Amino acid sequence: MTWLSGFAGAALVLFVLRDVFQTLWHPTRHGGLSRLLMRAVWRLSAHREGRWRPAGLAGPTGMMAVVSVWSLTVAVGCALIYWPRMPEDFSYATDLTPADHAGPLDAFYVSLVTLATLGLGDIAPTSDWLRVLAPLEALVGFALLSATVAWILGIYPALARRRALALRLSHVRRSRTDARALDSAGGAALLDGLASALSTVTVDFMQYPESYYFHDGDANTSLAGQLGHVGRLADLAARADHPDVRLSASVLRTALDDLADVLDTRFLHTDGPAEQVFAAYADDHGRSRDQGAAPATGTGDR
Repeated sequence: MTWLSGFAGAALVLFVLRDVFQTLWHPTRHGGLSRLLMRAVWRLSAHREGRWRPAGLAGPTGMMAVVSVWSLTVAVGCALIYWPRMPEDFSYATDLTPADHAGPLDAFYVSLVTLATLGLGDIAPTSDWLRVLAPLEALVGFALLSATVAWILGIYPALARRRALALRLSHVRRSRTDARALDSAGGAALLDGLASALSTVTVDFMQYPESYYFHDGDANTSLAGQLGHVGRLADLAARADHPDVRLSASVLRTALDDLADVLDTRFLHTDGPAEQVFAAYADDHGRSRDQGAAPATGTGDR
């Protein structure tokens, strides 16, 4: 019983640490547990009255759920290690009866207090290896707190970059940019800037995949609602006379394909072309494709 409980507890702790590493520190992976929790919160918050309308709190709520599950799983794992060794390997405060405080709830209490680095001292380990394990659990708790802060500090700038790109695309769409305006050095510079921003957002989706589950709110700052216009812009520029514009259009189309590949591989799984992926992205975020459509000013359509 002691061996089995300790093995199960260690397995839980290692599982969580692996998930934390893949979610927060691995540049291209996404932890399985965190991905499932974020997606579950996203879908539960979005389904209203038969329609998909993602709630603005889905992303923050999902992050809170992930951190809470990480912490509680580590606490349970360490409690499974402590429990079979209580009360023999623990010292108790004078007002506590050891035999009355050696159950699973007491083990969870000791683990939670240790993980939170509170150090109350009313129940403390006395055997040598448990005296080493307890500070290690406290270090894990401190690491989880630090990782959560770093996660927040990383994900919100990524969201700001995504929303800034969406707003810029909205500006281009609402300015009624036509083929004549694009067929110039200024048009090439515009396309290059959009391709660069798309590349940055693509990396953000790879580095911070949880940012996908944040709803952008306003239509003009929603990338899901604005991407439809970019493909039409690239196709329009590809027929320009200016060679720099045609080159920039090719680069922009490649940036769009890379973004579509990341979105499809990690989140949508349509196995379709870029336009189909972007349509699924817009639908998953409660955006109609026509929110990113170009005005009827000769810009063309796919």
